[in-house]
Amino acid sequence: MYDWLNALPKAELHLHLEGSLEPELLFRLAERNKIALPWDNVDALRSAYNFGNLQEFLDLYYAGADVLRTEQDFYDLTWAYLQKCEEQNVVHTEPFYDPQTHADRGIPFEVAMRGISGALADGRELLGISSGLILSFLRHLPEEAAFKTLEQAMPFRDAFFAVGLDSSEMGHPPSKFERVFAKARAEGFLAVAHAGEEGPPEYIWEALDLLKVSRIDHGVRASEDPKLIQRLIDEQIPLTVCPLSNTKLCVFDDMSQHNILQMLEQGVKVTVNSDDPAYFGGYVTENFMALHESLGMTEDQARRLAQNSLDARLAK
Repeated sequence: MYDWLNALPKAELHLHLEGSLEPELLFRLAERNKIALPWDNVDALRSAYNFGNLQEFLDLYYAGADVLRTEQDFYDLTWAYLQKCEEQNVVHTEPFYDPQTHADRGIPFEVAMRGISGALADGRELLGISSGLILSFLRHLPEEAAFKTLEQAMPFRDAFFAVGLDSSEMGHPPSKFERVFAKARAEGFLAVAHAGEEGPPEYIWEALDLLKVSRIDHGVRASEDPKLIQRLIDEQIPLTVCPLSNTKLCVFDDMSQHNILQMLEQGVKVTVNSDDPAYFGGYVTENFMALHESLGMTEDQARRLAQNSLDARLAK
């Protein structure tokens, strides 16, 4: 089944570039940039990946991102991910980039952008993988910081097709960023947002009605609100679901409890994605495989999920 799932043409619509930083590459970049790491070796780092919730993961994620310093580092990170896409027949990808993660460390916007954009361009030319980049705001930071990030991104306007919202969800509702998203949409950006992962269904309503998003990232808690589920079905609003991430971060205690196939059968446009694959134990094919092993996903369901991902693309 793995080989069949791997060969299925698919798109990835929920992927944080920094979250694809494998321990081996992290150590290599640390060495190149002469950065001392708190882990003695790759195995010690891998065992640190045994976190219990979103905040513990984010602490580790931001520590790992610290090794990204130069244009070449960002190129290598993005290129390694694209090679994985090629291996798994991911023909299109729409990754998130969080400039604030790096601006706070003094990394100039253009340094990261040259590396990422260069790799994505090479991915199109050499691997045949189409892509679009999402400018994502960190929701635990103030609205003012998001406005500043949007302003800094304008010289690179053509590199991005959409804005997004991620990081710690609880206590940071989408409404906090309503004005930033309005400005971004006025500049021609499409909008997506993380909502309904740890946060309640109300956050999904806010993302739809206040941020005017075209797609919801995660969205698994929509199941708690029948009216919301009906709206998602009626308007065919895609959800970019990340099964391995959801179990690793204890959104579901066990994969056998995951609701993605239930939503698929209800008519919700759900898709399968890897989120932060280096940290959550697998890329897109591994996520499909987990659904097959734990939920008995059929070939027909896998085909529909893969087709949903291709249909839910926003980047032209």
